[in-house]
Amino acid sequence: MTQTQDAPVDPLTMTGLEQLEAMVRGELPPAPIAATLGMENFGGEHGSIHVELVPQHAHYNPLGTVHGGVISTLLDTAAGCSVHSTLAAGEGYTSLDLTVKFLRAVTVESGRLRAEGRVIHRGRRTALAEATLYDAAGRQVAHATSTCMIFS
Repeated sequence: MTQTQDAPVDPLTMTGLEQLEAMVRGELPPAPIAATLGMENFGGEHGSIHVELVPQHAHYNPLGTVHGGVISTLLDTAAGCSVHSTLAAGEGYTSLDLTVKFLRAVTVESGRLRAEGRVIHRGRRTALAEATLYDAAGRQVAHATSTCMIFS
């Protein structure tokens, strides 16, 4: 999609993938949670989205590991945005559930984390997506599935 300098970006006329791509280019604001947590390198294609995060001590829980909520947010972002990337113009979605399995502890020593999401099934009213979180060594540290409701 080509935009002129004078034409504002209208997310209501864009597909979900076009909206996400406009966020990456800075034409639409990113989700505030991305800046809050420090998410980086967001990207992907139709039905498949990835996002990265370098763990910081600010992400820690009282036990000295990255908080499960931070890990869940990365997985939810990858899975949910994978569904978002399949939306037609005028469609929206919301998460109905998120099931997370924590497989190994994450610390700053884990290095850059990469969440990779993909749509497993996209129906007319619901979508099922999954996301996997990897550490810098390529080890799987968590996995999630999410069901999303699609609406006009």
